[in-house]
Amino acid sequence: MTVRRVSLAAAICVGLTLLTAWLFEWPLEKAVYLAPVIVVTVGALAGLVVLWSRVAWESIRHREHPRRIVALIVGAFLLILALSLLGLKLPKE
Repeated sequence: MTVRRVSLAAAICVGLTLLTAWLFEWPLEKAVYLAPVIVVTVGALAGLVVLWSRVAWESIRHREHPRRIVALIVGAFLLILALSLLGLKLPKE
């Protein structure tokens, strides 16, 4: 490992710890104590995002009409976003 990579990793870990302390309004001592958990959690989430993005990309790439599928996914997302912004409430049972 080079000094550059180690210093970059340390800076990212410190940044994640400070960001978590600020987001959750924790004392810095608590965030530093939980820093290993914070870093592992963010790493696991990043790994899942990369994995499922790759799965989705490969799946869409091998379809007959990939642009149509992407358009339907984006359209569904925009519809949900628009209905949420308009304040649509689903009935409660």
